[in-house]
Amino acid sequence: MAQWIGARNAKRWVELTTFINTVYPGAFRSEWLFGGSQHGWSLRFKASKSFCTLIPERSRLLVVLVFGTAERAKVEPILSSLVTHVRDDYEQSTTYHDGKWVLINVDSMAVLQDVKRLLELKRKPKMVTSLTRLARSDSER
Repeated sequence: MAQWIGARNAKRWVELTTFINTVYPGAFRSEWLFGGSQHGWSLRFKASKSFCTLIPERSRLLVVLVFGTAERAKVEPILSSLVTHVRDDYEQSTTYHDGKWVLINVDSMAVLQDVKRLLELKRKPKMVTSLTRLARSDSER
């Protein structure tokens, strides 16, 4: 897979999956899903509902996050502090009956940090991280 998505993206993949498994120990089961020849494979982290989905594409890594109404209320106050294309991805995403589906191209470490912040807003971590403290201070402003 590292050859498929590239070395930098493979590093981000490992960092993100390690983050999820460390900050949310035992909270999610991961499952590989095959979306057919047109969409390929994805790795979904799920409890009762989807937490996030990682999509390995040729030379890139995508993450899908679905935000419900309560989650959007937590995300929108920090939008101005996110990397420009993450903010744009969020704002341009369509809101459906089951939430706002946001597709993010994780093309830098800064974007990866934003994805981690969004995950921590989506679900409170079992383990407090420096990102959690940063997110809390942002929401208090």
